[in-house]
Amino acid sequence: MEIVRLHLARLGSFNDVPVHGFVIKHPRAGAILVDTGVGWPTDVIHEWRVVNRHAADVLAEHDLSPADVRIVINSHLHWDHCGQNAVFKHAPFHIQRSELDRARREEKKTADWFDFAGARFELLDGDAEIAEGVHVVATPGHTTGHQSVVVDLPDGKAVMIGDAAYTADIYREADAADLSRWPGQHSNRKAWTRSLKRLHGMHPHAVHFCHDTRTVAPS
Repeated sequence: MEIVRLHLARLGSFNDVPVHGFVIKHPRAGAILVDTGVGWPTDVIHEWRVVNRHAADVLAEHDLSPADVRIVINSHLHWDHCGQNAVFKHAPFHIQRSELDRARREEKKTADWFDFAGARFELLDGDAEIAEGVHVVATPGHTTGHQSVVVDLPDGKAVMIGDAAYTADIYREADAADLSRWPGQHSNRKAWTRSLKRLHGMHPHAVHFCHDTRTVAPS
């Protein structure tokens, strides 16, 4: 298996951070996409000063097309993680049941990005195996239904952390991290801290971030 980072957008008004998705090239299940980036409502683009890219163009840089994606996993349903779900309407969307419930209540402005007609949800209640060697683990705290993706590779576990930690520094420092520049890192601090401790306890070989180009590897 191979993990490919996709550079989908930048958020100019939020510390000028990148927005990454990831493709897991699975030998049997095909391409598994983790998060789909930002969509195109004008008000969100302007408000957050988004420099956006079409998912199809980004995939083409890696000799892939939307049709190659067989499975989509959304870490959660904030607008910068599910904005181009409809590009992959042929694929099932694996999401925590509690996250879809939360998003349907709270994400009114961008609901059409994830809850469009014909969207096929595979609703999960906690940890689950998505394909051989690919698991989601419940990591609530950023949102109540946040999940991270764990891939078993020859060198060890690789984690696509979603927004369980925005940056490598926050991941390393966990509850001691200075979050003054990072509003929204957690909606429930106790749950968030427990989730980071759980991920630390897995001793991953590599941790990949949606909003940081760095990768945390064992020292």
